[in-house]
This record gives sequence, C-alpha cells and structure tokens, in this order.
Amino acid sequence: MKLSHFNFDLPQELLAEYPAENRDESRLMVLNRKEQTIEHKQFKDLIDYFEPNDVMVVNNTKVFPARLYGNKEKTGARIEVFLLRELNSETRLWDVLVDPARKIRIGNKLYFGDDESLVAEVIDNTTSRGRTLRFLYDGSYDEFRQKLNDLGETPLPKYIKREAEPEDEERYQTIYAKNEGAVAAPTAGLHFSKHLMKRLEIKGVDFSEITLHVGLGTFNPVEVEDLSKHKMDSEEAYVTAKAAETINNGITNKRRICAVGTTVMRALESSVSSDRTLNEFRGWTNKFIFPPYDFSIANCMITNFHTPKSTLLMMVSAFAGHDFIKEAYEEAVKEKYKFYSYGDAMLII
Repeated sequence: MKLSHFNFDLPQELLAEYPAENRDESRLMVLNRKEQTIEHKQFKDLIDYFEPNDVMVVNNTKVFPARLYGNKEKTGARIEVFLLRELNSETRLWDVLVDPARKIRIGNKLYFGDDESLVAEVIDNTTSRGRTLRFLYDGSYDEFRQKLNDLGETPLPKYIKREAEPEDEERYQTIYAKNEGAVAAPTAGLHFSKHLMKRLEIKGVDFSEITLHVGLGTFNPVEVEDLSKHKMDSEEAYVTAKAAETINNGITNKRRICAVGTTVMRALESSVSSDRTLNEFRGWTNKFIFPPYDFSIANCMITNFHTPKSTLLMMVSAFAGHDFIKEAYEEAVKEKYKFYSYGDAMLII
C-alpha cells in the first residue's frame, strides 16, 4: 500500500469544532465486515451489538493541560510551549515544541504567568520545533506540577481554530480517564457516557482498562510514499496482568473483544504472545499498523473518522479492509458525518 491510497477529499466543514451535545448521542456508523453492510445509528445504540461476557478494552490515559503561553525575556514575544514529555522530574527537564520556533534559541529564557513565578531555560534543540527546557520554580515538585496545571490549557488539536473553552476541560477527556500522561485524548472513548457504560455493565459486558499515553507522534504526517519507511514516535503503554487475564478469557470463550480506539489497538498488538494471546506489558511502543496486517487480539473496533493520509486511517483500513473503508468514508462525507477528535464514531464488527 502507498500513501496516495489513503487520500480523499474531506470538506473543511466536516471537521468537528465542538463535540455532540451529549456524549452518547454522536452518530455511529456500523460496518459489518462479513456482510459488507453499512448502518447509520447513534452511539448509544452500541449496546445492541454486544452480549454478556464480550470485552470492551478502553484506554484510561488522562490528558494533561499541555499547552502553555510564555513571554520571551527582553523582547516579551508571546511563545506557545507544548509539553510533550517529562525527561527528568528532579531537574525538571521537559521535551517540548515551541511556536514560533525561529525565535527560540539555546540559552533563551521564557517567563510564564502574570507574576512570572515560573521560568524556563532552553537547554537544547531536538527537532525543527522541538526544544529541551529546564523549568525553574521555587517550590516542591508537587507545587511545580500544580503550577503547570494552573497555567496550562486543554491541548485541543491544531485543526480546531478556536481557543480552548472551559467545557473542553471535561469534554476532551474520557469519563474513565485516570492515568495522567497524554497530550491528546484517545478520542473513540469520548463518546461513552456514565449512563451508557452502566447499561453495558448491566448487560454483562466486561470492561478492561489499558493505558497508552497518546503523544503527538500519532498525528505526525506521513511524508513517504512507501509506508514501510515511515517511523512512528514511541508512546508509553501499560497492560496489567488483570487486563490481560480478562481479555484472554474473552479470547478463550470466543467472545467479542472490542478495541475502543486506535490507541488501544496499538497497545494490544504491541504485547501479543506467540500463541496469539495477550501478555502483560510495560514499556514503549512505536508500532505502525497498515495494510495488510493480521490482527491477533481484537475482533471488533470503535474509532472516530480520521483525516486523509493519517496513520489512524491506515490502521482502520488494515482492520476493516481498504476498499470497504473507502466506501464507508465516501458514505460518511455524503451523509455529513463529523470527522476527527470531536467527531462521530464508527463501530467495525
């Protein structure tokens, strides 16, 4: 498969600027791989496709407010700092992206907050926009992290042209988020409401939680026509023994194992044993899934509608079949489904 196979015309107005009013009332397109059928539903109708002891695997990563705005010393220029990952908690070193990058050089200092109580010094260049910063703050580590939380904004994706609003703090987070570490939400999970999860639990569906801290690498554009030459950024993932046990029981009993989102699918496929069951896992994964690919764990998937040429679209094509996904996406554009992070959902069975 080549990069150009994953291009399609996506009208700008189909990129969702806001989420659906109620989480579980976004639209749901249901693809049946065996029958090659497409149905149009609401997300809360998901319950009709699951039976007792089916397993839903969710990503419980929590998005932290990763976007900060500081001022450069002397010039006072406003600089956006996007926190990617903490490199060292003792020395408060962070891997970040800066914008505009051309103004930020090694040795520069940035000041944050009205009282300028948080300062960062540029230690190194990593990529064209990437920098290593050392934060200077008078206080304990917990107070420093609290300061970052206070000053940070919800890191809405760049395609959303508006400023982050107070509601985004809640809506750009799944209701089961608990392990902080992501700079982007695992968006397939945003459609679950407390009410829908309760109904699924009452029906007997088992939930299994894994963690994959979504990094910006997930959204890096693919710039090579030959997909085998694309390198994914590494993301931290955890699959506990308990999660593996629940999922493996489902596999043994031939139940539906549903990966809620591409991040879950990557984590599962990164920790497969030789007998196609799931191992406990703790580490980093840079797994890139594109067609053709033989999936080992999940036989069902929930995902959002992805942008052209994205690695996410490639994974979904590998799972559902390239031609079937192409047909589904043409239908989605025609039916005006909303795309991307705050957009509508797809269930592939």
